[in-house]
Amino acid sequence: MAERHQSTTSAEWARGDGRKADSAMHLNPASSVRWRRIRQVALAAMADALITVVAYMAALYARAFLAPSAFILGLGFTIFAAMLMLVSLYAFGVYHRIWSQTSGHGIIIIIYAVAAATGMVTLVDLLITPRPLPLSVIAVGSALALSGFIAVRYRSRLLSGLLWRWRAVWHREFPPMSTRVLIVGAGESGQAIARRLKHHAPTGESYKIVGFIDDDPTKHNMYVENAPVLGGHDDLPLIVESKRVDLIVMAIHNIDGPKFRHILSLCEGTNARIKVVPDMFALLNAQNGAPLLREIQPEDFLGRKPVDRHEGVDLSPVTGKLVLVTGAAGSIGAELCRQLLTFDPTALIMLDNNESGLHDMVTELRARHPDTIVWPVLADIAERDTIAKVFRDHKPQVVFHAAAYKHVPMLEYYPDQAVRVNIGGTWNVAEAARDCGAERFVLISTDKAVNPSSVMGASKRACERVIMALAQQNGHRTLFTAVRFGNVLGSRGSVVPTFNRQIENGGPVTVTDPEMTRYFMSTSEAVNLVIHAACLTTGGDLFMLNMGEVVHILEMAERMIRMRGLRPYKDIPIKFIGVRPGEKLFEELRSTTEQEVPTAHPNILRLVDGENDLKPSAYLEQVSQLCRADLSQSADVQRDIFALACPGSAARVRRNGAFGVAAD
Repeated sequence: MAERHQSTTSAEWARGDGRKADSAMHLNPASSVRWRRIRQVALAAMADALITVVAYMAALYARAFLAPSAFILGLGFTIFAAMLMLVSLYAFGVYHRIWSQTSGHGIIIIIYAVAAATGMVTLVDLLITPRPLPLSVIAVGSALALSGFIAVRYRSRLLSGLLWRWRAVWHREFPPMSTRVLIVGAGESGQAIARRLKHHAPTGESYKIVGFIDDDPTKHNMYVENAPVLGGHDDLPLIVESKRVDLIVMAIHNIDGPKFRHILSLCEGTNARIKVVPDMFALLNAQNGAPLLREIQPEDFLGRKPVDRHEGVDLSPVTGKLVLVTGAAGSIGAELCRQLLTFDPTALIMLDNNESGLHDMVTELRARHPDTIVWPVLADIAERDTIAKVFRDHKPQVVFHAAAYKHVPMLEYYPDQAVRVNIGGTWNVAEAARDCGAERFVLISTDKAVNPSSVMGASKRACERVIMALAQQNGHRTLFTAVRFGNVLGSRGSVVPTFNRQIENGGPVTVTDPEMTRYFMSTSEAVNLVIHAACLTTGGDLFMLNMGEVVHILEMAERMIRMRGLRPYKDIPIKFIGVRPGEKLFEELRSTTEQEVPTAHPNILRLVDGENDLKPSAYLEQVSQLCRADLSQSADVQRDIFALACPGSAARVRRNGAFGVAAD
């Protein structure tokens, strides 16, 4: 493995040397940019000097009535005035702006520069006897020069305005009606999107900002980007109606879920369309192809929490390490790989048995991080010898185990696969990590492991207990931990993509039960917290992520239908199909015997089981026997899984229906 890493690095250095050699054949890029910049400033200064001379001479012509002596006397002073004007324009930064991307407020800089230059010219003119120019000529000349400076810098907007007026008068071709926009949020994001909608709207689109909405009363009746702040959130329906708003733009970042849903419910009561401003980074890079606005996504219902590194957590345990991620082509595994690459790993090993998904992920990540070793491993975690060899070859320091079968109904039909992949695969990967001396091992668990009613949930609870048993063993240095959280929006098999497909097909949208609720979290936030939890563990920890408030599945379905401009139950029917085998109406995040203990991160809790009767050696032997058994000959695989998940409670497992579904 070391040789492979070295060869890859050498190849990358070779490519870098080639680029250096190639660039050496050309001029110094910095020098080229500097000369190009000097040339641009020189051309602009020459244009401004010409404008100043012409403006002053025109004013002098009107004042002197063609008297030749007046022109001769004032010409030299006019050139002097032009030089002062250039100095003032440079000092005020007029030559340091990209005027094609500057809003109308930039005019004030030009006004200040011209005013300062006019004052200096007037002072010098008064000190010279006889005076070279009348004061009226200086005033009129400066005003004309100011108009010229502005016209040159805003010429594209002036020409487009004149052009559409010409077409309107002579050809009766009027521009399309502007979309009347109300922006919710008068902060930096709202100001930025207002400026971009006015000056950088996509071709063929026109927007008129009618005003802003903001709950800060100190902003009311003030102006942002020349548009008034009209009121607070509760005033939104009346303002939309009175101002004939066509589009409501949500420009509030870092907003919690209940507040976002309240504003969204107010918007849904109007006839206006609703869109959201992307994150600030995407907004600032909108010229590179990112849309100015996007549709509302289900993730927005949860609240727009920024995903960042928490200063209270030491992240060095995962920084600069050789990291291995199982299930790297899945929703959680792929996002783990994306975020872990920002921690400067010496190499990232991506393990999955999904060949196409793994290939796509490796291609994506190598393009984003060409200087980091990203190595794919096509393997099945259930193959013990293969996994052991992978760990011997690569010797990862940090392991994130995200590979698992996760679909509840599927594992009800095939419980033997829950044993083979979820339980046996976890045992294989964890033991291989221990044997190769990995520093940390993190199991991705689920809220379905709490008081499990499904084979999937029971298998994941058994995985948690495997990790706890290995953590209690002596003779190794690996810190084993598990992180438990609820549903991830947008993952394969979750309700969001399912609802989207059903809406696109015209319905019906299928909801199991009107009362069903779930905890949800965005993929990026969940992974961010998992990485922080990996750094917090001291070994043998079971962490739980703060999932926020519970979400009603029916409410989410109705909202997703409305987001498409359709009406629930009328345009798109909603059908209740009943709870599927193994499902619960309400998920739990911890059992009654588990106590929450705060950690250094406010959204990560450590769970301490007050009735922990786990005997590591005996439990791992029980796991080994089940994984080695011929499950096709087993009388009741479900009972065996629940016996591992909930020792002593197997007698409570009963048959449910014709499929032999395990349930409490």
